[in-house]
Amino acid sequence: MNTKYLLLFSFLFISLFCFSQNMKEGFTYLETGKYQQAENFFKTVLKEYPNNKTARLCYGRAVGLNGNSVEAKKIFSSLVQDFPNDFEVKLNYGESLLWNNEFNLAKAYYQKLVIENAKSFPALLGFANTLSNLKEYEKALVYVNKALDVSPGNPNALTSKKYIYLGYAYQKQQSQQYTEAEKLLQKCLSLFANDKDALLNLANLYLIMNELDKAKATYDTLLESSKNTEDKVIVLNGWSLVSHLKGKEKEALKTSQLAFDSLNDATGASVTQQTTERYIQALIWNKKYSKATGLIDELMKKQPNENWVLALRATLNVYKSNFKKSLADYNQILANDSTSFDGNLGKANVLKALGKYDEAFTSAANTLKFYNNQKDATNFIKQLQMKFTPFYEGKASYTFDNGDNEAFSVQNSVEFPLSTRLKLLGNYNYRTTNNTVTNNKATSNDFSAGLEYQLLPTVTFKGTVGITSAKAETNDFTQLLTDLSLNIKPFKLQTLDIGYKREIQSFNAALLDREIVQNNLYANYNVSTNFNLGWFTQYFYTAQNDDNSRHLLFTSLYYNILSKPSLKVGVNYQYITFEKQVPSIYFSPEKFNAGEVFLNLIKDEAVTKPTEWFYELTAATGLQYIEDQERQSTYRFQGKLGYKFSDRCLVNVFGTRSNIASATAAGFTFTEVGVRVKWWFGGKNVLKTGN
Repeated sequence: MNTKYLLLFSFLFISLFCFSQNMKEGFTYLETGKYQQAENFFKTVLKEYPNNKTARLCYGRAVGLNGNSVEAKKIFSSLVQDFPNDFEVKLNYGESLLWNNEFNLAKAYYQKLVIENAKSFPALLGFANTLSNLKEYEKALVYVNKALDVSPGNPNALTSKKYIYLGYAYQKQQSQQYTEAEKLLQKCLSLFANDKDALLNLANLYLIMNELDKAKATYDTLLESSKNTEDKVIVLNGWSLVSHLKGKEKEALKTSQLAFDSLNDATGASVTQQTTERYIQALIWNKKYSKATGLIDELMKKQPNENWVLALRATLNVYKSNFKKSLADYNQILANDSTSFDGNLGKANVLKALGKYDEAFTSAANTLKFYNNQKDATNFIKQLQMKFTPFYEGKASYTFDNGDNEAFSVQNSVEFPLSTRLKLLGNYNYRTTNNTVTNNKATSNDFSAGLEYQLLPTVTFKGTVGITSAKAETNDFTQLLTDLSLNIKPFKLQTLDIGYKREIQSFNAALLDREIVQNNLYANYNVSTNFNLGWFTQYFYTAQNDDNSRHLLFTSLYYNILSKPSLKVGVNYQYITFEKQVPSIYFSPEKFNAGEVFLNLIKDEAVTKPTEWFYELTAATGLQYIEDQERQSTYRFQGKLGYKFSDRCLVNVFGTRSNIASATAAGFTFTEVGVRVKWWFGGKNVLKTGN
């Protein structure tokens, strides 16, 4: 009897040993990532041993890791039913929930597992990963630390901890809690010194915060710790973007060129794409459109429907003001991927440029549906809303000339949008003037109201009607004022204004006393180009109630040297002729010619951020010819300096000094100084989203 049992025991031991040895092959497949071979192997084993728990577990893992997570969950669910108290089986079932992105179910399941065995490393790490996927990063850190307490230095847990920090920081970044995000990334770097992912995330955060020097320093750190050529290329791409954001476009292109030239067959596809994209962007920033077009055309042949290539072509067309072509590319991007950030926000910018403001708002709002609280999208919406926010603008000025005339004036205007197409306008101006020698005094009060209406995306009507009430030395009167105009964008990079304006000549007391009414027909035409050259022309025909008339032609050819701040130089020419010459009353030459060269430097208040200064300076010099008199040298200086207290309030001082005869109706050297305030005072949002 003893011999019989001994033989049976020996047989079972040998069978288990052989089974275990056979299973090693399958284990090796799992450990080395050969999941298809592992799946085939354990499937074969189960034909012979269909109830073997280990084989079933390994088969389930092979199936899940090979991409069939739904089937894997079924296998583990069956195992849980057969082995309800087996903790290892439960762990595998929990992991299958993660594979299937059933994170809420996984959370509830892992909560039970960590209660059942508070020292189980797989349970603690699985729970931490589940919480991380649910973006509950604070709790995730607690459980990943518990996992590391059980298994100090475990590489899987350390990797999870790093990505929990990165995810937590990104969450703070998206909610614009930038200081908290920075602290988390710095903490991550203290644990994982010079980690590439953490450094890149920190550099990106600094770019968003506009902390450009810190971003550059972070890229420098990455370069110092870089281990391969690809890392150096990534750093060059980052440097290029920093230079662009600083307005140093030539430096951005030079840096990007280095990165692009270093690409080779060994460079990874992701870095190659990123570098090619940055290089083409740098070409566009520097207005090297022909070269950018050539590279984009090559990419389109190889990858005709790739979103990143379409986005590059759309960007190029935006810079070239080909907005309809750009819109077509953004629509194609969204057809490929409705959640595309570039597609949604890029389309919003193009629609705004085309004057389709409600559609632009809709597209930006769509961006926020997919990228909650994203800074660029929220800023776009904020700026668009400001465009249709009611505002008050007031200006007070003091003027004097060398003809002993002086004046004080206050101008007030209000604009109140009712929709993106309709605005109500109101104006009140007060002016008092006198001559210090003759003691001739006069006062005028102007009231007007009107509206601005967008007839088409490219055509806007603006009209105001009002009255002026004047009290002069020998004459008190009331006259009608009106200004009617159409603003037209006939072609890309071109604008045309045509209008009629009725006004009173009120420069000094003597002119106001004469009640001279001017009826002006006018046209303004501006042409811009993609190569920094611009041309502006203005024409006025004026018929006056004193039986005189005037023709005025002004034209300016200019070249933009810089964009940030704006710096341009140019030449101006002006021609004036009056039908009748009455020099004792006002400047009215039979022919007047003036030419000047000028320099204009501007930091535009529209792009100035809150708590920053803005400015404008114009200096010009030239010659003027009044009828047959000797030529005279001219000068003109204009300046503005202001401060933007917030998005809703700004103040600036301004001044002008000119000896050009046409600068005033009397033809004298003229000086003006003043202060201006602009305040956006609220109102409801008139922007509407489409269906």
